[in-house]
Amino acid sequence: MTWFDKVIEIEELEDAPFDASLVARMEGLSRAATDRPIRFSTPTFKDYTSSELKGCAKNSFPAFSITAGACALNCDHCQAKILEPMIPATSPEMLERKVRDLVMLQDLQGFLLSGGSNRKNEIPYERFYPVVEKLKRDFPHLRIAVHSALMDEGRAKAMESAGVDTVMMDVIGAQDTIRDVYHLDRPVEDFEATLAALCSTDMDVVPHIVIGLHYGKILGEANALDICSRHGIHALVLVVIMPYFTKAGMYEATEPTAVGEIFVEARDRLSDRQVLLGCARPAGMARRVIDGYAVMAGLGGIAFPADGMVALAETIGRPADQAHACCSVKLGGEGAQAPCAA
Repeated sequence: MTWFDKVIEIEELEDAPFDASLVARMEGLSRAATDRPIRFSTPTFKDYTSSELKGCAKNSFPAFSITAGACALNCDHCQAKILEPMIPATSPEMLERKVRDLVMLQDLQGFLLSGGSNRKNEIPYERFYPVVEKLKRDFPHLRIAVHSALMDEGRAKAMESAGVDTVMMDVIGAQDTIRDVYHLDRPVEDFEATLAALCSTDMDVVPHIVIGLHYGKILGEANALDICSRHGIHALVLVVIMPYFTKAGMYEATEPTAVGEIFVEARDRLSDRQVLLGCARPAGMARRVIDGYAVMAGLGGIAFPADGMVALAETIGRPADQAHACCSVKLGGEGAQAPCAA
């Protein structure tokens, strides 16, 4: 039986409109998948459960926003809504208090520090670094991830000195997208320069590429992959545009088959590094198809996987595990799972 025949026998995927020729191409490259284990990440950014996996009852890896729900850019694809579920931490004292409480009460394993950008696509984290350094000193087990936005090498070194373990940034490969979607007057080269600055540190650098960022169209993703391939990144996270974050009619749905093609291309261009599917992507049947392509293309992890993904991994012979943390962050080494209440 071919992979396509096997996929449609999985109950949760029997009606999923997979492209048979793309699945056959992935099967032809099957060593890219079956030689790699896959991790299903279920961080505590939001409630999650599926027919195969359970979320974590403890707040073991939350996300904090230093600007609460505010963002000066207010990009078309996000409208600052991605900040809404994050825990506000608008002062260093507030962050320290909330982290210490969660360590004591919820067995905190780590956290993501994020926030809205200013009009230059920068996030002013500097005043939080003394608290980050203190928390790392008092709780060495904490894994701290930061979404950096744009910065220079000096600011990257300051982030490293504070004790940040993992740093993430969006890489955009099309000037039109930076101008039209981000409302930002900065060149593509500034995104590559930020990536180079971050890679000059010892932090794990995990850039993100948003597939379909240009109003649902594929534009600049190949260039973004080229940029990522030129630098010593730890891993790459791919996410897919979610039109329900945007104004009605502004975005078209990105075709899942086009997303699957980018998965294959990313796996080929960064064959020696982890390529992961992050939290953001459409819901419903599109999510099942996109996640299925991620499993079959050989991506190393999926955050909040759709129903049927554990069965699909088993069907094509991929070993799998689960971790209650951000897919970009390692907790206790490969194969480890953050403690979680039953």
